[in-house]
Amino acid sequence: MPKAKQDKKTNAMRELERAHIAYTPHAYEVDESDLSGVHVAAQLGEDPDQVFKTLVTEAPSGNHVVCCIPVASELDLKAAARAAGEKSLAMVHVRDLLGLTGYVRGGCSPVGMKKRFTTLVDETATLFDTIMVSGGRRGLQLEVAPGDLVGFCEATLADITAR
Repeated sequence: MPKAKQDKKTNAMRELERAHIAYTPHAYEVDESDLSGVHVAAQLGEDPDQVFKTLVTEAPSGNHVVCCIPVASELDLKAAARAAGEKSLAMVHVRDLLGLTGYVRGGCSPVGMKKRFTTLVDETATLFDTIMVSGGRRGLQLEVAPGDLVGFCEATLADITAR
């Protein structure tokens, strides 16, 4: 990855800095054939339970709910709907992600979206001093304290992964 691209700040980085929230950026080589979070965790040499993916869902009401869960886990849509106070949730289509959030698949961060949405973070985040979330583009993760992320995003901690 070219150095200039690594040094370029993302909206997520700028927002955390404005809020005086400490973070550590971690760059990795993007493999377009495997954008999975498990692959990202392996690239970074990190525990997949500590690296969180950001999933965007939609309720029948039209409300959107952002869910952050460990990369090796699956989202429990029913549990997430309950935690968000919605009747049900469905995943947003990948083609709608950029227009809705400002981010692409593999680079979607709970920080710095075009608009603030209801956000849920899986409660396992509290097991770690820091977790990683996307930095707002493919090839970049941000390491941040879970409490700082939850506070900044006004998120709710909930058990939202499938067993």
